[in-house]
Amino acid sequence: MLDLSALETGGGRLGVAALDTGSGRRLAWRGDERFVYCSTFKAFLAAATLLRVQAGEERLNRVIPITAADMISHAPVTEPAVGSGLTVEALMKGTVEVSDNPAANLLLKAMGGLGPMQAFYRGLGDEVTRVDRFEPEMNRLDGDKDTTTANAAVANLQRLLVSETTPLSADSKALLLRWMVDSPTGTARIRAGVPEGWRVAHKTGTGGYGPTNDIGVLFPPQGEPVVLAIYNHAARETDDAVAEAVIAEATRRVMREFGHG
Repeated sequence: MLDLSALETGGGRLGVAALDTGSGRRLAWRGDERFVYCSTFKAFLAAATLLRVQAGEERLNRVIPITAADMISHAPVTEPAVGSGLTVEALMKGTVEVSDNPAANLLLKAMGGLGPMQAFYRGLGDEVTRVDRFEPEMNRLDGDKDTTTANAAVANLQRLLVSETTPLSADSKALLLRWMVDSPTGTARIRAGVPEGWRVAHKTGTGGYGPTNDIGVLFPPQGEPVVLAIYNHAARETDDAVAEAVIAEATRRVMREFGHG
């Protein structure tokens, strides 16, 4: 049994779920408790958009205009493009790799709003994850709004990026995995806790008032991957480095439990 109570300090709460796809073994700590997912949803937003491309409802090279009215906090990709435009592919890359918030909102609006994103989760068999607000309001804790569970996140990642019956085409899956591997964010989170030589395809999320998250698929040099989701709702006053270190340590404990330490 996975016991991570020692990592929950100062009133913090940790949600962890993991699947070793080689052995089929699962681990969880507060796996069915709800957490604000923050920007971890952006990996699933890109997947939903890629499915629209596959269905002929969207095009990778379609240019979406970027205006000053679109601008909100954290816009490293979209802000330089104000007054011009970015392709759907560039918006997906920006939202996954560097978590650009206006890019995420533009992609949500392009698919028709929050309802279609909710429907995407339900189409995966996820009856848990909620989609209620756009960026940046979605990061704010408000009951069950914009929350998920670690178990749900692992199931979705496994379905999309590991399962042989993934709805993603080979090209779509390769694009999403490339962005998740190339992301420069969160180097002190899951990436800091995996054994040497493992490749991490992940998406971080940070609330700015305690929530510090990371989800992903971890690929060993040989063998089958591990799917992992960690939601760390630390106390508001927790230093970012401390909150990230908790994720790294939780990752180490999961990997040791699976025999990969």
